[in-house]
Amino acid sequence: MSRFVLITPDQDFERRARLATKGLHGAIHVIVADYLPPSPDDILRILTGEPVEVILLGPGLPMEDSIRLASLFDLQYPEISIVVVTEKEADIALPAMRAGVRDLLAPHAQSDDIRAMLERSSLAAASRRRGLGNSVESHPGAGRIISVMSPKGGVGKTTVTTNLAVGLGKVAPMGVVVLDLDLQFGDVASGLMLEPERTLADAVQGAAVQDSMVLKSYLSVHPAGIYALCAPLNPVDSDKISGAQVAHLIQQLSTEFQFVVVDTAPGLGEHVLSTLEVATDSVWVCGMDIPSIRGLRTGFGILNELGLLSEHRHVILNFADRRSGLTLKDVEATIGCPVDVVLPRSRTVPYSTNKGVPLLQDGTRDPAAKGLAQLVERFKPDWEERSHKKLHRRAVVQ
Repeated sequence: MSRFVLITPDQDFERRARLATKGLHGAIHVIVADYLPPSPDDILRILTGEPVEVILLGPGLPMEDSIRLASLFDLQYPEISIVVVTEKEADIALPAMRAGVRDLLAPHAQSDDIRAMLERSSLAAASRRRGLGNSVESHPGAGRIISVMSPKGGVGKTTVTTNLAVGLGKVAPMGVVVLDLDLQFGDVASGLMLEPERTLADAVQGAAVQDSMVLKSYLSVHPAGIYALCAPLNPVDSDKISGAQVAHLIQQLSTEFQFVVVDTAPGLGEHVLSTLEVATDSVWVCGMDIPSIRGLRTGFGILNELGLLSEHRHVILNFADRRSGLTLKDVEATIGCPVDVVLPRSRTVPYSTNKGVPLLQDGTRDPAAKGLAQLVERFKPDWEERSHKKLHRRAVVQ
């Protein structure tokens, strides 16, 4: 059973924290105090052996004591996530990271923000316990990196990306981050109805490059229980971002999240190739038109020569329409491998895009939503063991 502990003299924050835990699996134990005991055992003794996953320190506690106690928990009880509540997030981020603090929270955070943080920290605690149970800590880069690709624009790549991220968010709540790598004209922010304060341009420079705590503070939280790092607000900023910076950023995120879903720019530019070098999977999207299909065939051929054609690739045929003059067999024969998921042309999808609410978020009953759900299924842990899964039976046409 999940258990949350709050130590604070602040009654207003206590009220918001109690409200945040309503409906969560497990209760919150509040210790009203403006000081901290010398050791973790002094706190755990009060709880009489009940299981603990997350401990919130503050507000109203001496910051130096909070950092000291967090470092002791990290050494003695690493399976417990420590969260420090402070207004000076920028000043305390680096010492907090070194002390093993899982997250920082502002004292004025509302119940929804506190709840999201508790869920995120609880998942981190569960992951750490699994690692300790196997006597081996999770190795860096264990997260699955899914690159969503298309040689040409206008094929619904961002729609696939946002729906895939939202769908995976139901599989791994607070364990998914979507990265908008269309640096000049990215639409992930509008597709998820987000107004980010920080963007990818901030995340590839300064303290965020070395400090995961700072990096995570740049992410936008989406109501579907996922995170997003959106494209730069100014297209000019894309010229200042290198492929090496992109690869490092993706690998950083993969150490913190179970799934990293990357919406790439059309084509095979520097940033796209850098993404493919670190990706574990690639999702290829094409429309049911000859230029798009031929572009996909050409892209496969180039990447095959470069050695960057992922073995774990998933081909999505979007805007499928029997009246187009093409058949599924025509498409497969041209690109040289099977189509894994077919998304029929739908009137609901443009409405969903304009509304900024992905189909898999609002539960719309639509054939396209069914196809998107099939794509999500391919990334569930037991997919590889399923006997009915579709394999890439044919080689890429050279």
